[in-house]
Amino acid sequence: MNKFPNQHLLVDSDYLNSRLFDEKVIIIDARTQGYEDGHIPSAVPLTPGNIIDRMHEVEGFIANTEQFESILNKLGVQNDASIIVYDDGQLLNAARIFYALEYYGFYNQVKILAGGIYSWVKAGLPLTREITFKTESAMTVKENPLLLTTKQQIAEKQGSTDYVVIDTRSKEEYDGTDKRRNKYGGHIPHAVHLSWTDNLIKNEDGNPALRSYEELKAIYETAGILPHKTAIPYCQTNIRGSNTYFVLRLMGYQDIRPYEGSWSEWGNADDIKIEK
Repeated sequence: MNKFPNQHLLVDSDYLNSRLFDEKVIIIDARTQGYEDGHIPSAVPLTPGNIIDRMHEVEGFIANTEQFESILNKLGVQNDASIIVYDDGQLLNAARIFYALEYYGFYNQVKILAGGIYSWVKAGLPLTREITFKTESAMTVKENPLLLTTKQQIAEKQGSTDYVVIDTRSKEEYDGTDKRRNKYGGHIPHAVHLSWTDNLIKNEDGNPALRSYEELKAIYETAGILPHKTAIPYCQTNIRGSNTYFVLRLMGYQDIRPYEGSWSEWGNADDIKIEK
């Protein structure tokens, strides 16, 4: 595995296997499908779709404090838990869960399995169809406002040189030719385009894998995304943005504040500026 400044946030199958039945470790399967067909033993399912506030005016917005507490308590998560998340290796779903957990107080308590479930299978480790049931807990969470950016905060910082907004969507979404389901197409003024897919390569098996630290460092710094700046990644609903959040965390960036509303909010508002 590549050595990142925050390498502890990315673990391999041997590490996870040694902690399968540790009562203080919660393993989360963040895939949108496949859990019933076979998952890592003792893993519980939790996908990005499970942590949405369905009543929020912005589509895809993260669950509020009360909702998130209820979700974690049903999974048996305690405040001192160590959490390991995995997906199909693309670091989309897993990174979204990672970000949500860090935002709600589990900072440096969450790790992601490198290579996802494919790395587990490749290592010859078993899958199970047995559903895991945890004893319900009664923990509490508290959001960290320094890990989230609002539309108003971005608008107030327009033109500032101490922060960089990162558009992690496709080139077509960035230039406005693909509006998706939004009222407006384009991007936030001054936003740097660096797609979340630039973080990945395909390994020898054809499965997604994270680029090396040296590659990512060169890509980000060339784009002007420098460690001393506040980094604000966004996409459509902060799933792809969460991938970039995780990558920046791995790389040791200190001030990362995803725009949770993302283009789902900005691209449907009438009181903001848009570039194409």
